Amino acid sequence: METLLGILEGLHPDIDFKTCDTLIDDQVLDSFDIITLIAEIDSEFDVAIPAEEIIPENFNSAKALYALIERLSDDD
Repeated sequence: METLLGILEGLHPDIDFKTCDTLIDDQVLDSFDIITLIAEIDSEFDVAIPAEEIIPENFNSAKALYALIERLSDDD
């Protein structure tokens, strides 16, 4: 989780990603941020996020995103 938080803080150092659960709803993350996140997650966690998983629910919070990473890691 700390690695993911580091990636997110690199995108927006002014956001408290540990508590924010409206990253998409409040437009904290834009489409470019999502693309960057997907690439960083692939690089750091060796997890490819399929297109059908790129939905707001999976990107609205660091916790939801980490749960997605864990779920996709378990699928391998």
